[in-house]
Amino acid sequence: MQNVFLSRPFTISSSRQAIAAPAIDFSSQDKLPPPNAQNARVVPASPSYFSGRPDFTDNLLNLQALLRKYQTLPTLPPGQAPRVAWRTVSQYRLLVGEPVRASRYTQVVEVLKRLNQIHPAVMPPDLLEAMQIYKRAVNPFAVVKKLSVIDEDGRACGIGRRKSSSAKVFLVQGEGEVLVNGKSINQVFGRIHDRESALWPLKATNRIDKYNVWALVSGGGTTGQAEALTLGTAKALMVHEPDLKPALRRAGCVTRDPRRVERKKPGKLKARKMPAWVKR
Repeated sequence: MQNVFLSRPFTISSSRQAIAAPAIDFSSQDKLPPPNAQNARVVPASPSYFSGRPDFTDNLLNLQALLRKYQTLPTLPPGQAPRVAWRTVSQYRLLVGEPVRASRYTQVVEVLKRLNQIHPAVMPPDLLEAMQIYKRAVNPFAVVKKLSVIDEDGRACGIGRRKSSSAKVFLVQGEGEVLVNGKSINQVFGRIHDRESALWPLKATNRIDKYNVWALVSGGGTTGQAEALTLGTAKALMVHEPDLKPALRRAGCVTRDPRRVERKKPGKLKARKMPAWVKR
């Protein structure tokens, strides 16, 4: 039976001829078939639509395209580019509304820093507009610090803080007298270490017997007040003699110490100390 089917030849009846579809003339728009709304497909506005973070991807690609376009423009020497405060990663997340990782946002900041090195005289307007989105509303580098001056009585004022203590120090040329809240330094600070900390800027620069110190301290304990006096005295001394700043910095008197006591946590005896484990 199988051999019979294989031996029969395959023929096409002459009565059935192949009928082809008529050719479409694309030269005239009137002859095109009407569009069907049911078969329409929504095309995303951005190629990054199907990525996890489309807005971030578009921003990064746009900045990289601008960098390729203007990479031949003259740039400023290193360290002379205008200081700009870029948005933090948390601020950028609120801007785009996407969970952007900090490592990914670092790529955007690196491109922005390279674009910021272009000379301001040849900075294109479209590049300025693109970079403005990533700048903070307030630029902290544009704030000019108010310089302290010596008043008509020859006094220089310096303010220092440590923990919850604050000190306002008035320094005037004299013979080494020290008054803290109207009392001698021995009455205010019982520990020798606190007395040495309060006058360490003058001792480190061999000016202990050339200036008189009159200070007002408040808040905190004796150690915090003494270290607040250290910073305030150093600031007042730099008003009299600005050339002493490198020596004071080496002595550790210029930088404000931001350390504070860590708060106690619930379930613990102190900030990190856990109670003794008891089996029964």
